[in-house]
Amino acid sequence: MPSSRFRIAPYARHFRAEGHTVVVAHSFPQKYDYFPWMGFRPSQLLKRTVRWWHWLRSRLQRFDMVFIDREIFDSESMDMEVRFRESCGKLVLDLDDAVFLRYPEKFHALLPMADLVVCGNRFLMEKVRPLNQSLCHIPTCVEMARYTCRDYNQIADSDSLVIGWMGTSGNLPYLSVAAEALRVLATRKKFELRLVVPDTTALARMDLRGVRVVSGPWTAEREIADLKRFDIGLMPLFPDQEWDLYKCGLKMIQYLAVGVPAIASPVGVNAEILENNQNGFSASTAEEWLDALEKLAGSASLRKTMGLRGRQTVSERYSIEACYPILRDALRSLVER
Repeated sequence: MPSSRFRIAPYARHFRAEGHTVVVAHSFPQKYDYFPWMGFRPSQLLKRTVRWWHWLRSRLQRFDMVFIDREIFDSESMDMEVRFRESCGKLVLDLDDAVFLRYPEKFHALLPMADLVVCGNRFLMEKVRPLNQSLCHIPTCVEMARYTCRDYNQIADSDSLVIGWMGTSGNLPYLSVAAEALRVLATRKKFELRLVVPDTTALARMDLRGVRVVSGPWTAEREIADLKRFDIGLMPLFPDQEWDLYKCGLKMIQYLAVGVPAIASPVGVNAEILENNQNGFSASTAEEWLDALEKLAGSASLRKTMGLRGRQTVSERYSIEACYPILRDALRSLVER
């Protein structure tokens, strides 16, 4: 899942490089999945059995800290969190999404239990603060050492422009927010809408008539190379959904990290990442989406300027390199207390 790929694994590598012992206890089967050949209930039993083993190990080894990504089980249960709370020195909870909207009673009890809550943006911090004032702001980040800049010597000409979107299949319906503007743009300018997504079933419910759509599956190995093929990156969101307010803007951060300017709905943290339209454009209406698309599609120099500015923003504020020392010092301080 994106949360573990971007908020757990990179930091674990950095902690280990500095001599700390880090054990990453993966859910098995994966947290939101089950083994079809085994069936749902047996898979859940296996998942819980694996977590019991993780808990037993934490009791035997007496870790200084247990760091939980969101929650242990995607359910109303919190018995395992309570057990880990009792087995370790300190408990840290990491939030990068509004998981508390699904299970409000669970998180109303869980958040005060944590010695520290790491939040991906200020909206999450504002939500958590009434229940726990021990907070640390760590945005969802990328490693700049991996996210090298695209080659601007190969900037698209007017006939090979690529407008791109990358994400999970469940988030593809967001693209409908920009669909009308894309349809109109297709009548005025030649471009390719490239989607990097596991499943495009949601497109059947979207009106993209006249738009040349090219799609391909997401793979970890090709993720950065696929991003670099974009000339413009899209991050539409639904303005009236509370869940979207708490998103951490990862999609846009990935675009900007490789020097691709973005167009995004100004929901939640998105407007902050855009820095008053320095790294791309915010768009709320179909007219604003079309205007932003035409401006970026019509100027290679503007795309380069905004893309490089966005890359600088990510390096300074949304990179693992910039945020690791903040997280490290917060966790050290917690253990020392």
